[in-house]
Formats: sequence, structure tokens, C-alpha cells
Amino acid sequence: MADATSAAVSGATHVNEYEREPVPDKALKGPSSFWGMYAGEHTAGTEFMLGPLFIAWGASAKDVILGLLLGNILAVLTWRYLTAPIATDLRLTLYTKLEKICGRQLVSLYNVANGVLFCFLAGAMVTVSATAVGVPFPGVKMPTFADTMPTGVAWCVVVVVLGLAQTLVAIRGYGFVARIGHLAAPWMFLVFVACGLTTLPKLQSLDLNAIWTGVPLNGGKPIGFLGIMLFAWLCNAAMHLGMSDMSIFRYARKPSSGWAASAGMFLGHYVAWICASLLFALERQLHGDAASNAPGPMVFSAVGWAGLVCVVIAGWTTANPTIYRAGLAFQGVMPSMSRTTGTLIAGLVATVAGLFPAFAMKLLDFVGIYGTVLAPVGAIIVVDHYLSKRLGLTQNWAERTGSGFNLAALLAWVIPVGVFFYIYKVHGVFASYMTVPVWLACGLLYVVFSKTLIRHPGASA
Repeated sequence: MADATSAAVSGATHVNEYEREPVPDKALKGPSSFWGMYAGEHTAGTEFMLGPLFIAWGASAKDVILGLLLGNILAVLTWRYLTAPIATDLRLTLYTKLEKICGRQLVSLYNVANGVLFCFLAGAMVTVSATAVGVPFPGVKMPTFADTMPTGVAWCVVVVVLGLAQTLVAIRGYGFVARIGHLAAPWMFLVFVACGLTTLPKLQSLDLNAIWTGVPLNGGKPIGFLGIMLFAWLCNAAMHLGMSDMSIFRYARKPSSGWAASAGMFLGHYVAWICASLLFALERQLHGDAASNAPGPMVFSAVGWAGLVCVVIAGWTTANPTIYRAGLAFQGVMPSMSRTTGTLIAGLVATVAGLFPAFAMKLLDFVGIYGTVLAPVGAIIVVDHYLSKRLGLTQNWAERTGSGFNLAALLAWVIPVGVFFYIYKVHGVFASYMTVPVWLACGLLYVVFSKTLIRHPGASA
């Protein structure tokens, strides 16, 4: 493993990822690179966790089918008409653009939060893959909805091996990550469909209302249509509304590559989520309240060994680009540090996070929180890119003024996020309900505070 690590790191040092400069024309990629990557990333490990959670949270059949349809359409439109146009205009990573607006000191704070939260998401995918590897080994105890801590030494060994392997792939750079997703996506989607088709005849009832009952497993209020629609739209809010995928689409020749997100949304966040729900419904039929929601055992009972391989690769194709994004964030904190080193740090943090099943088992809550925390800065980029000239603000304020700290940006970000955490903790509001209001509030406050708190040497030309 040490030799493999050295080789991967050595090879990665020769890969230019244009972390601090616009991507040149010679490095631009055609649409196929993005369709494969999005299909692979979003027809992946999270799908095995989220499908069962819709049953656990008491979604009804109608809410699942219609809520996912509308929410995924909104997600695709956001990528296509917001993220991709800005990315292809600027051809910069999110982190470089934020530094130009917010300054080195402030963007470092954001990059740490961004990198750590992405590492936790990648860690959840390491957990997903580990549930498949552990199936053939009785000594590996599978986590359940109730587990938050490592389940044993054998579990830890499996997670560490998988986490390090996934990190080596991410170190190789965006091109290699995209190729992995492109190769894996078609096969994984077929396995998800096979899981659904194999499971249906085994169910006692094909009545959809018997699968998605509308009654939460542990009591409480069901998630409902609005919750599912908003979750489907905003579970990737950090990537589209939050502009993290500027780092991906900066390589696209045209904004139309943003349509590639539809491959992930409708193959993964629609078909695969529904198929994963069917797997959990079968598990509950067979084992009642003792049913396992760990992806490995569920898929193995449906399609056997091919399903286990799919689970491993599914976690892999989500973890790889997520670790890559986190590595760019850490590299943005310390520009003198190579992207390779940043990615290695991100992979190690993700591996440690993968030891703890809490991130995977509480995924509905976690992705809502991380999206609502990270997405608002995307509103600052939208204001800076589209509205600065019209409103008399200074585009790329920190770069133009030489400041390392944009107070207007800090207040515009932390005030809405602070209000969100208060409402979330005190009133128990579903996190995804708050993402768009927090995003809009951040953009509005940035305009107000920019007008009142900071000096403008002149509007952008």
C-alpha cells in the first residue's frame, strides 16, 4: 500500500488542475466527461441510504413519486442555468473566486468548513462501501439506524482499507475521477434496476401505499411532499446553489454541459432511490423491526455478489469527487500546499469519519445541514457576478482593494446561518426547508452590508 501511495502521489504531482488560475482552452472537456461523472456520483452510495430513509421517515407513495420528480427537475435547472454559466464564464474554482471577493482570511474559514463537511459526506460513502465488503465476513458487525460509533475492530479495518484506496483515486485529479465515474455509472444503474425488479415479486403486496405507508417507523410527523421535493432539489445545494461545482464545470466548453446533472438526478435520485426503498421494504417484510438498513446486506439478499460489488463501487464513485472537492478546499486554505497534499489530508479525514456510521445513518439530516451552511456563499458569488455593476458594488472586492477580510461577506453568511441553526435546534424544522430562505437572505444582506459597511474604490468595469 505504501508503494501504491507513493506512485499515486508522484503521478499526481504532474497533473495540472489549475487551482489558482482559469482553466485554459486546451484543458476544456466535452459533455461526455460530465454526463459520466454526474451519473456515477449520483447513482451511487448515498442512494442506498436515502431510499430506506424515505420509508423510515414516513413518506407516502404519492409524495415520493411526485416530490422526487419535481425536486430533481429543479436541481437540474439550477445546475444548468446558475452554476454552469458562472463556471464557464470564470473558469475558476469556487475557492479562488471566493478569495477574490472575500479575502484570504475569510475564505480560509469557509474553506475549512467546506472541506470538513465534504469529508464527512465522503466518509458516509466509505461507510456504505464497507457494509458490502463486510457481508462475507461474519466478524464485521453491520451498523443500523441506531449506530453512531464504530461497531468493532474488524469494521475499522475494512473502513481504513477502503478509505485509503478511494483517496488514491481522488489524488489522481479530476480527469481520472471523471473516467472512473464514466466507466462505473452504466453498470451501477443496471444493478439498481435489477435490485428493484428482483425485489418486486418477493413483496407480499405490490400496493405502493404498503411500501411507502406515510407512517414514520419511530413515530413523529411524516416528511410529506414538500419535504421530499425540497430535499431532492437541495440535497446537493452546496454544489449547485453554493457553487461548489464551479470547480467541476470550469472545465466545460459550454454551459449546456450543465444538463449532465440530469443523468445523476433521474438515474440516481429518482430510479435508484425508489429501488433502494424497495430493498428496505423487503428487509422489513422478512425481518420486521430487526431489518437491516445497511446497503450491503440489503443488496446481497436481492441480487447476490453483483450487488455487493455495486455497493462498493457506488460508495467509491461518490467519495472520489467529494474527496477531490475537499482537497481543493484545503489547498485553498494554504496555497503553498499542493493539491495532492490537500487531497491526501481530505482522504484521511474522510476515512476517519467513515469509521462512525452516524454520518451515513443520519444522512437526510446531515445533507440538509451541510447544504444550508455552505450554499449561502453561492448567493454572494451570484451578486458579485451578475449584480455588482448594476448596484454600484465593486466586483472581486478583496482583490481590488487588497483586503484580506470582507466584513460584509462574513455577516451576510453567518447571520442567516445562525438563524437557521436556532430554528433547526429549537423548533425542529427540517433542514432542507431553510436552505433557500438562508441563500436568499445571504445575497440580500451582502448587498445591504456592501453598501453600508465597506469602502468601494469604484464599480466594476
